[in-house]
This record gives sequence, structure tokens and C-alpha cells, in this order.
Amino acid sequence: MTKGLTKRAALIVAAGRGTRAGGALPKQWQAVGHARVIDHAVAAFRDLVDVIMVVHHPDDLSLAQTLEKVSLAPGAARRSDSVKAGLMALNGQGVDQVLIHDAARALVPHQVIQAVIAALDTGSSGAAPALAVTDALWVGAENESGTIVEGTRERTGLFRAQTPQGFGFDAILRAHQAHSGEAADDVEVARKAGMDVTITQGSEDNFKITHPEDFARAERLLAAREAALRAGQKETQGMEFRLGNGYDVHRFGEGDHVWLCGVKVPHGRSLQGHSDADVGMHALTDAIYGALAEGDIGQHFPPTDPQWKGTESHIFLRHAITLARDKGYEMMNCDVTLVCERPKIGPHAQAMRLALAEIMDIAMDKVSVKATTSERLGFTGREEGIAALATAALIKQR
Repeated sequence: MTKGLTKRAALIVAAGRGTRAGGALPKQWQAVGHARVIDHAVAAFRDLVDVIMVVHHPDDLSLAQTLEKVSLAPGAARRSDSVKAGLMALNGQGVDQVLIHDAARALVPHQVIQAVIAALDTGSSGAAPALAVTDALWVGAENESGTIVEGTRERTGLFRAQTPQGFGFDAILRAHQAHSGEAADDVEVARKAGMDVTITQGSEDNFKITHPEDFARAERLLAAREAALRAGQKETQGMEFRLGNGYDVHRFGEGDHVWLCGVKVPHGRSLQGHSDADVGMHALTDAIYGALAEGDIGQHFPPTDPQWKGTESHIFLRHAITLARDKGYEMMNCDVTLVCERPKIGPHAQAMRLALAEIMDIAMDKVSVKATTSERLGFTGREEGIAALATAALIKQR
């Protein structure tokens, strides 16, 4: 769903007749696999937007009413008028962004939609997927023997347009209201209104079902996706996954260095604690214990026990990962976030990843260490101490 306060809508245009596709029904209502073309198109947006508006042909109202959890609007003879009708139906619902999509592009991959959304979220007034033209382009002419090559065209800078085409809602509504006549697509309408449109990555899977043979192509693509899904399920079948999180805080005191994720970092103050106060390693240790439902460091190494005074934190982390392995688990990956104004973590992050990987005897690419500040807010912002958060994912073959 939409993050933050942005309300996002998908406007799916399904008012055409699609006569070139053949069949007793318009192509959007014909079956591909276990569902109709339009069902696949709607499903592609279901988890990515707040509202789905389907613009249908007036004669197809009874078919459109079989769609679940969508709003409906009657379309028109021209695509641009259908889009305008859908935008008008959405007007007043507080929509901030709209993704306008052709129902015939039924198998649009999630990543294509997400790329358009990402472009809008980062400030583009419009965004649309496309594929660069890679084939040579010919100009054809008719003569008595048929169609012949009359010339060529430069393909550099040419793209094959796709949908969804995304825009700020108010801007594209104004653009369509000001536009008269037909348009190739909504990008043309937007550009005539002075809007810049960012080109995002399209996909060969995002083809438009137009001819009878396109249904067979769609069937093959669906079968391949289902086979890949089954293979993925088989790969993880019999696996047990565990997730845990950890959080720790240590205050600053006198000293000239801090221990963070197994690395000695020079600093004007030191962290205070019963052990060496390695706040990052403590958070990760607790994340592993949490994934195992085995309590926390304090239960395994009580701070009231003097034998743990000044202990190096790698002892705690090794105990946690050994306990996990004794139970049949291995570390799939882990992530540590250090929260502080200073010292700066970036120059030491790789060394920290390596130290944690060596302690746990895992590959370094399974370990993430990163940092953030609290924007000068709270105890970390006042540089009174350092906080750490960690997540650990464990996996076991049953």
C-alpha cells in the first residue's frame, strides 16, 4: 500500500472493443490462464495502490460489476475521453498520484509499476515505462510486387512506450481537461500541457494483448511464472525460518575509544557497561537469542555476576550463535544499525562487518552494519550515548 500520506490510484482503461483479438467478447474479458485479462491487470496493482478505478465500455457494465474491490466508471469511444472520464470519477477522493494503465497489458511485472511510483515519489511530474528500440528501422513503400524497403530511420533515442503512465493527479486532470481530440497516450497529453515525463524501465513481459496469438504468448508467460513460483516453494519446503530483533543502549563516560561491532574506534569518550559495552554486538546477540526464544544477554550472562565484569562481547555473540547451531539453525543474514552523532561509523563499517562475520563464522555478505543519527534529538543527539538495533534471520532444514 501507499507509504506516508500519499494516496495513490490505478486507473485501468478497459473500454475498448479489441476486435483484432477475435473472440466472442472484447479481449479484456477473455480468459488467460485461470482468470480474465482484466483480472490479471487489476491484480498487478492490488498491493501497490489505495484505489483501483476501472473504466469500462457502457455495454460491459454487467461484466465490470463482477470485479471485486474496484470502482467503476463508464468510458467513451476514444481512449483519451475514457481516461478523462476515469479521472473525473476519481476527482474529489483525495488522490495524489494516478497510474493510468491499459487493461490489455495484463501481465505487467510489479517492478515496472514500482519504478514508475519511485520516479513520482522522488519528484518527477510524470513517469512512464519504455523499452529502447534496438532493431533497425525501415521505411516501407508499396509497389507492384508488394512492400519494399524505401529507406531507414535512426533508432538512437527512440523508445517503445508502455503503461502504467504515472502523474501527479491534479496536473494530469488539468491536462486532460484542456486537451481536445485523440492522443497516442497520456504522456502526449501531459507533454502538451508542459509536463516533463521521466522514462523508467519497461519489460518485454509488459506486452499489449492485441492479436489472437498474443493470448498464447500470455499463456506461456503465466505458465513460466507459475513454474518459477513452484520451484521457489519447493526450494524452501521443509525449511524453518526464525526472525529476532535486539536493542541496546550504553552511555558515554571517560575514555579514548569505543568498541563497536568488534572494532576499536578512537573517540574522545568511551561507552560504559558491565562488559566492554559493545552496544552493536549486544544488540545482535539479543537478536539471535530473540529468534531462538531464548531470552536475552542478561539471562545468559547476568550483570550481577562478577565473572562477566569487563568481558569482551565476542564471548556473548559466540555463545548465541553456538546455541543457534546446537538447535540446528544457521545465520541467513543479520543487520545492525548504530544510532549516534559521533564517532562516524562509515569509515569502520567494513571492518565491523568482517569482525562480526569472523566471530560467527559466516560469510561477510550475510552481515550488514550501517549507521544513522537522530537529527540531534534525544540522548543520542546530545551525544550522551549510543543506541543500536539489530535483526537476525535464522534458517533450519527440518
